[in-house]
Amino acid sequence: MRVVVQRVRRASVTVADEVVTRIGPGLLVLLGIAPEDGTEQVRWMADKLKNLGIFEDAAGKMNLSVTDVAGSVLLVSQFTLHGDCSRGRRPSFIGAARPELAEPLYLGLAAALGAVTGRFGAHMQVELVNDGPVTLLIDSPAT
Repeated sequence: MRVVVQRVRRASVTVADEVVTRIGPGLLVLLGIAPEDGTEQVRWMADKLKNLGIFEDAAGKMNLSVTDVAGSVLLVSQFTLHGDCSRGRRPSFIGAARPELAEPLYLGLAAALGAVTGRFGAHMQVELVNDGPVTLLIDSPAT
């Protein structure tokens, strides 16, 4: 499981010219699921994201989590995070899980985080105002 997590002032997802979800301050999480991922990775990633100290405390240090600051989480599925660009000019997506595996794990992570979501499998436009900017790449441990 791979995520790109961004600390945001606000973020939204639009599908077919309709805003389907939006958040204020919090985290935008782009999620890529691999074929070997399962509920163990969901639990690990949920704990990591809920407790990740990337919001500033009173001293200006990144010590507070999204939970500490009562921030929101927007979770967006993004199979392209497992794209392999090492050969040729077009990425290979063999490292991404098939939708029948990925969607339940995506929904499980959303539930564990109390997150709002984009629309799984849809062509989405994601808008955000990155705060900092703070952007991290996190890979869950292999099973």
